[in-house]
Amino acid sequence: MPVITSPQDFNVEDLYVDLRPVLDCPLYLKCEGFNFAGSVKLKAAAEMVEAAEREGALTPESIIVESSSGNLGIALSIIAASKGYRFICVTDPRCNPASMRLMRALGAEVRVISRQDANGGFLESRIRYVRELCETERAGGPGGGPDYVWLNQYANHNNWMAHYRGTAPAIDKHFPELEVLFVGAGTTGTLMGCARYFREHARPVTIVAVDAVGSVTFGGIPERRMVPGLGTSSRPDLVDESFIDDVVHVPETDTIRTVHRLSSRGFLFGGSTGTVVSGAERWLAEKYPGESPVAVAIAPDLGERYLDSIYEESWLRDNFGHILSELNLPNADILGI
Repeated sequence: MPVITSPQDFNVEDLYVDLRPVLDCPLYLKCEGFNFAGSVKLKAAAEMVEAAEREGALTPESIIVESSSGNLGIALSIIAASKGYRFICVTDPRCNPASMRLMRALGAEVRVISRQDANGGFLESRIRYVRELCETERAGGPGGGPDYVWLNQYANHNNWMAHYRGTAPAIDKHFPELEVLFVGAGTTGTLMGCARYFREHARPVTIVAVDAVGSVTFGGIPERRMVPGLGTSSRPDLVDESFIDDVVHVPETDTIRTVHRLSSRGFLFGGSTGTVVSGAERWLAEKYPGESPVAVAIAPDLGERYLDSIYEESWLRDNFGHILSELNLPNADILGI
């Protein structure tokens, strides 16, 4: 029985779902949502904070600031609360309301940037705001303003190092005959950490990055995206395509279809998982038709914080109304009893 003193000390590393009975697909799904942050981002957040402390960048007077669409913000909120830091999360209107409420409940300050960038997204606008905030502090001089510390998940090598040291070895241990690994691409920390591990340990694993249609991470054309999590409107500095064997782009309609197929069988996952599973299912059907390679996909989080969006009928009607009839949503009966 584990006994912990800090919330970041607990994470379930060895839970997998065999998706063959659910989707008739030869795929194991590594579930990363069973920790106090509810996502894989707890690993990167802990690694980046601990590195900043070791390097002396974080002091008791510091205010952590980070741009996040939700999960990393929640992870940093938990760690900041545990360690006694102030934390400002800079996000945008696509962040789930539940995620914003959760961060605020943990004591974080949430600032929503509504100005879109040139690619139609919000990432560049969020990062610009963070830079300006840090520049304001520097302009104040010693004692002239708050000590803002930007961890910068998009360029911080400790982001991918968390998965090089933790996620990838855990997969390698449970699947020594692994042939294919599917990883979603957001900041690409999970992707690059796993890809580097298997390459540098001379493991013959095909690394497939899964991205959203409309993301520019791998040179795609920027388009409107409504599902938070994977995809970017500005290419992350961490990306190194030399470690990646293939890239799959998934339309958000397929993401929605997949999460509802999973939930209809009792597995409630987030949108990022729907994207990864959809991309993996399509890739395996094309590359291994009728075969059963040893394949693993990483599920970044669970679905509870998406109840106001991808599982909410009114949100679906507004954003994906043309596929609503496919989802077999139950009627909401209100009984006057």
